[in-house]
Amino acid sequence: MTLSEELAEYVRACFSGIWIETHEPDEALAEIGQLCRAEAWRLAAWNLEAGLRVAGHATDEPPTAHDPLAAVRSAERLAAREGAGLLVLENFHRFLGSAEIVQAVARQIQLGKQQRTFVLILAPLVDLPPELEKLFVVLEHRLPGREQLQQIAQEIASQEGELPTGLELEAVLDAAAGLTRYEAEGAYSLSLVREGRLAPSVLWSVKSQQLKKTSLVSLHAGTERFDDLGGLEALKAFCLRALRRPGSTVCRPRGVLLVSPPGCGKSALCKSLGNEVGRPTLRLDVGALMGSLVGETERNVRRALAIAEAMQPCLIFADEIDKGLSGVAASGQTDSGVSARLFGTLLTWLSDHTSDVFVVATANDVSRLPPEFTRAERFDGVFFIDLPTRLQKDAIWKIHRERFGIGAERARPDDELWTGAEISACCRLATLLDVPLTAAAQHVVPVAVSAAESLSRLRTWASGRCLAADRAGIYRFDSKPRRRRGIRLDPSDN
Repeated sequence: MTLSEELAEYVRACFSGIWIETHEPDEALAEIGQLCRAEAWRLAAWNLEAGLRVAGHATDEPPTAHDPLAAVRSAERLAAREGAGLLVLENFHRFLGSAEIVQAVARQIQLGKQQRTFVLILAPLVDLPPELEKLFVVLEHRLPGREQLQQIAQEIASQEGELPTGLELEAVLDAAAGLTRYEAEGAYSLSLVREGRLAPSVLWSVKSQQLKKTSLVSLHAGTERFDDLGGLEALKAFCLRALRRPGSTVCRPRGVLLVSPPGCGKSALCKSLGNEVGRPTLRLDVGALMGSLVGETERNVRRALAIAEAMQPCLIFADEIDKGLSGVAASGQTDSGVSARLFGTLLTWLSDHTSDVFVVATANDVSRLPPEFTRAERFDGVFFIDLPTRLQKDAIWKIHRERFGIGAERARPDDELWTGAEISACCRLATLLDVPLTAAAQHVVPVAVSAAESLSRLRTWASGRCLAADRAGIYRFDSKPRRRRGIRLDPSDN
């Protein structure tokens, strides 16, 4: 439903106070103007710079035309026996700190019920004082959809180039998703100047700059692929099959939770998955969502999720989420329940969202995560990534030998308890220090040794609870030591 269609319903239902959340007030005002012309409604608009403007009337402005209080009172002049009168106030949230203006707005909304005059506030955020909360309904002026983005691309490309078609056009529209109309026009123009055509890479660079204005999410710009990551065959196949399946609003992939000791490839898989399926990867910093002001944390969570939904189809990469949510259990005693409310908002979105956003979360210590976080329908699967097997280690050694230019003839150290990160570190140190791999291994302490107790607890927890990342099925860990096979001795030999 468009803004004009939704607004027409609320006006006919006589909601005399309407707050429109928009980052494009000019576009919103243009839609409202078209609606008023079609319905023969009276329209007046006010902002601090231009003052009061009445559609269809060119009159000399009175001395109070730039006064916000006078602008509110001018709504009464729009009253008539038939039709409706709409007063649009741009960025008026800046003036709602005045008790006099708040009282005037409340009075005008009450009068609007009888006079059929409507107060519309255009603002980039919803910031209502308590006195007005029950008097306003909030509408959202949504970002342009694919049809509008394609129309803008057609207008720009017709002037300086050709509009791509087929899969190339779909890639351009995917890259433009989440931009405002103004931002899309600029991104398309920059692409034509830089590449001579509409190129998705240029649009992604523009979008990355837009995300830098907020610290809530960032765009990962790496070039990693699955070929750079050894092992995890079952996990790779699961993600590729889920993301490459033709989606619908009824059945869309939700995401995966990856649990493992440090250095086993969780983060590497997250970074490479987006490149494999052609989706942007947004990094979500849970710690950055915390705000110092009352209500700021909850607003940050909603804003971060809104950004992700605006950029769909995309991936959200939430690294070390167990640390970001570790204080949920004691939130009431430590931070007045802020962490618990953040967690609740995130849980609700994970279960209910219908957007094409795939969440990949990683954790090292699942004991810090509340049990409701891992239940079914939050994620499509909870995978445990164990230490790599012998075949996986051989693949990892090959990848990092080629990466650091180490010949296959150089002897490898004993890597029985090593992770992929430790193999990478050994190859890097051998190149950095110009020493053999066996000498570089003396500077590597495996996490399976330094955190043996934690690894044992993690394996025990994951056994029967998680899917295996290297093979199909449930992960099973046999904690009983295997008996050695050997020559049976006669008791008398003792």
